[in-house]
Amino acid sequence: MGFDLNKIEQAVYMILEGIGEDPEREGLRDTPKRVARMYAEVFAGLNEDPSEHLKVQFSEDHEEMVIVKDIPVYSMCEHHLVPFYGKAHVAYIPRKGKVTGLSKLARVVEGFAKRPQLQERLTSQVADSIMDMLDPRGVLVVIEAEHMCMTMRGVKKPGSRTITSAVRGIFKTSQVTRSEAFSLIQHQ
Repeated sequence: MGFDLNKIEQAVYMILEGIGEDPEREGLRDTPKRVARMYAEVFAGLNEDPSEHLKVQFSEDHEEMVIVKDIPVYSMCEHHLVPFYGKAHVAYIPRKGKVTGLSKLARVVEGFAKRPQLQERLTSQVADSIMDMLDPRGVLVVIEAEHMCMTMRGVKKPGSRTITSAVRGIFKTSQVTRSEAFSLIQHQ
């Protein structure tokens, strides 16, 4: 199922009417079209399998921890369709020298983030994808984000961050390995 830009435009038009605005006034006239194009961009992950990026693999004599830190994350909370944003940290330990390009890890994060999401699910999807595609000794994913649904509405607590983690393989079974990864992630 693809994007129906026309349907999105009609819905935005109705929302503008529903909040008491005039969708025909100069400043709002093109808003439904702009929102439809924006939704196609921010929800582009619905039309892709982010795991596909991990098919790019290399053989390298390296079976030590690999960490990509501070990957920017922008997603939309599926409960209110407002953004949450922050950064992701991805660690894995290759098995049998099977590694992927560092940018591919960031692309997996981005692909799963470009969907209506929950941070908890996003964190697990990234970890599970890496485990399935690379068969590493272990994966650890940490995402820290600020949710606009907590900042601009409801409890109104700007600056509060939500931190989620997903641990797989050796990161789950070895406290030492998990501690090393968290220490490296926290190190500035």
